[in-house]
Amino acid sequence: MSPAAESGITPGDSLYRINGSGIKDIFDYQYLMTDEECEIELYDTSGKKKTVYIEKGLDEDLGLVFEDALMDGYRSCTNKCIFCFIDQMPEGMRKTLYFKDDDSRLSFLQGNYVTLTNMSDGDIDRIISYNLSPVNISFQTTNPELRIKMMGNRFAGEALKKADRLNEAGISMNGQIVLCKGINDKEELNRSIEDLTAYIPNLMSLSVVPVGLSKYRKGLYELEPFDSRDCREVIKLIEGWQKKLYKKYGTHFVHASDEWYINAGLELPEEESYDGYLQLENGVGMVRLMLNEFEDSLRGLHKSNNTGEFSCVTGKLVYPVIVKITERMKEFFPNIKANVYCIKNDFFGENITVTGLLTGRDIIGQLRGKTLGSRLYLPENILRANDTVLLDDVTVEDISEALQVRVDIVKSDGTSFVRMYEMAGEI
Repeated sequence: MSPAAESGITPGDSLYRINGSGIKDIFDYQYLMTDEECEIELYDTSGKKKTVYIEKGLDEDLGLVFEDALMDGYRSCTNKCIFCFIDQMPEGMRKTLYFKDDDSRLSFLQGNYVTLTNMSDGDIDRIISYNLSPVNISFQTTNPELRIKMMGNRFAGEALKKADRLNEAGISMNGQIVLCKGINDKEELNRSIEDLTAYIPNLMSLSVVPVGLSKYRKGLYELEPFDSRDCREVIKLIEGWQKKLYKKYGTHFVHASDEWYINAGLELPEEESYDGYLQLENGVGMVRLMLNEFEDSLRGLHKSNNTGEFSCVTGKLVYPVIVKITERMKEFFPNIKANVYCIKNDFFGENITVTGLLTGRDIIGQLRGKTLGSRLYLPENILRANDTVLLDDVTVEDISEALQVRVDIVKSDGTSFVRMYEMAGEI
């Protein structure tokens, strides 16, 4: 039982103050609740004020869960970025998918990246005062004029000075650059990396990811996809910086997402190049980590005579990687057949190749009539958080019913891939 529950705080109570300080939002709560002794003032559902006293370990969570995670609503984005993926969504999807957030508080709660343009000086003051870290920042470019153009916000260039304040205060940060061909690549990318090295070590990492282009771009800024030659040029530039920075600072600092290497037809870097996988959520090192986990899971694994058949799906980007893993597994499970199906993203368009943006209707449409075996495995990253619903509101149950097969959800890691074979043999 949590300290809050033990103290008599009940569902429906409204938090008012902790140790005499008012609570505006999650920033205040997370800072004030770290004390070992907490005097908590609340209002119950009838509006009656009550006070409880809690003694707990230093930094131990009180155990309060709020109806609104931020406590005062989400802040929407005022930018009009030329690369925004939400602007490239088709009509008729659930409303939450069209909400553009640029809320710095989600940077701490969920790892979201913020542009700094929607943060006030007061927000920066509180981050510094509470020593909240890390702040995840979408830089895109350090050229103020170009940043204004890319974000469609006349304050976007000036907003970069907020990163200066965070750096001067010693706040930890991670950075991101969404690369757009012919706009912030080549010389501009080189400039941005050079400028951002001034924030080392407080800026712990910088990821460079290619812009995602769906087929719903009518009326939007004209952008081109990167071809394999472009990808190799980006990698060459980034790896050049990595060599210099590692020699000087002991960190590679700037990282190309996995897409660059796969689309360039190049081998992925070894694990040591990822500096502890600080940018996994941006697709930096995800495939390398999966491969290493897979190899680790094979240690001590013995050849099995179990029989069975199952299927799994993946996006176009990592399909060749999954096929190679499947070939490797034949050494250990020669009598189990694994059908790996590459799902083309008809919903968003052929330029979207990551697995996480696959939809239920594409999976159903492309697997109908295919040999599936006794189970179909879907990676959990195609689902809405803590739910069984895909982007297009098709559920796992819908897929199972349409394809007449048992559907199981698995994590997108190497260990789970080995487990799929073991479970197939248990049927």
